[in-house]
Amino acid sequence: MHLPYKHRYPSQRLLRTSGSFRGVLWPKQSTRREFSNRTPTITHSGRQAFQSPTSLQRNSSVAAHPTGSSPSGPSFVRDPFTILFCGRDLFSCAVFKEVYNAKDVWDSFHIITNPDVRAGRRGSRLDISPLKTDGETLDVPVHTMPEDRAAFRKWLPPPPFTPHPDGPGFQNASHLLITASFGRILPVSILRLFPNTQRLNVHPSLLPAYRGPAPIQHALMAGERETGVCVIEMGEVRRKAGKLVDAGDIWAVEQIHIPEGADFLHMQEVLAASGGKLLVRVLRDMLSGRAQSRPQEAVTSTTVHAPLITASDSAIHFASQTAHVITRLERAIGHQRSLTVAAGLPNGRAVAIAGLQAIPAELAPSETGECPGTAYYSPKTRSLVVRCAEGTWLSVERLQTQDRAMMGAKEWWNGVKGMGWVRDDGLFRLDSTRV
Repeated sequence: MHLPYKHRYPSQRLLRTSGSFRGVLWPKQSTRREFSNRTPTITHSGRQAFQSPTSLQRNSSVAAHPTGSSPSGPSFVRDPFTILFCGRDLFSCAVFKEVYNAKDVWDSFHIITNPDVRAGRRGSRLDISPLKTDGETLDVPVHTMPEDRAAFRKWLPPPPFTPHPDGPGFQNASHLLITASFGRILPVSILRLFPNTQRLNVHPSLLPAYRGPAPIQHALMAGERETGVCVIEMGEVRRKAGKLVDAGDIWAVEQIHIPEGADFLHMQEVLAASGGKLLVRVLRDMLSGRAQSRPQEAVTSTTVHAPLITASDSAIHFASQTAHVITRLERAIGHQRSLTVAAGLPNGRAVAIAGLQAIPAELAPSETGECPGTAYYSPKTRSLVVRCAEGTWLSVERLQTQDRAMMGAKEWWNGVKGMGWVRDDGLFRLDSTRV
């Protein structure tokens, strides 16, 4: 049974500040961990405490707080970070800009991103990482990782993040690793270059829900009304040992409402901006010695996941999917995959559909007795109207026959009529597998 977030994770209590949700108050019984590169000492209770070395003291107050902290905020107890930022897409860019603009939290900045790749027919198009473009515009050093995954597992970042030649396992106390929609699982060889508490990831969901590479898409596909963004600690991923991706301790979380009709691009923009601001607050808390983390809640049988979007996710089945499910699917993945009806035409060709809208019940056609997949052209809506599961109806504005160009519904309908596939009663079967 599908459960909303508030029923799945009742122990999260939201702290409301200045009219917006700013974070979560962790349950009193949960284990908390304070941030520091300080020397660990073991208390009588067995918990780890930290003592700050005098060499890291920084008593000057912060001059500017562009992301919301008080101008007369607390003094930092340590020096700003040397940041290695790993990302690739528009989500990464928005998070990067928030951190870059918070110049009080960093002393040096470096970017790791995808190499340029040839795409399109015969490599006619050069795809360049948006993060690379943003970094070069701001004169931030940009480094590209190997495209080959096997080579990436053996690859190490450039100076100043490479291991010290005088000893293995060297970690610089000022070095900080950040990932945001990077698209790769970092190997242990890279993670171990950074202190455990200085390996952070910005993940757009309310963890542990929607762990995985496509949390925004799956939240929209499921019809969630609430989502969020977390700043979490990155750990080693070893599935056989039970160490899973996106399972690290949470440093901060913010809950965000999903507006009616919101699509992936809108939610990506909102979550990235919120995630970047949340990350900056965490970094300032780390520098002032106030940051705390807590473990994620246990995964249960009702915890939802967010695996990679594949071609099977974009397959349309009118007999099992309602019009509302199909429209949510377009808003979730339509930016990256065409929604396709396999064998949509009598000659076996597939048909991609776009510009989708569920027709309200009061405006839906009267019961025709036809099965799902039955379609007709409506001059009133200037769209193809298709019957879906549970008696719902879908309006389709644009269609694309396999190996043909995308066209408006009327033009496409005229082509179908010209082939003699429309019945005398004006109906057509947009699903040749059920003829």
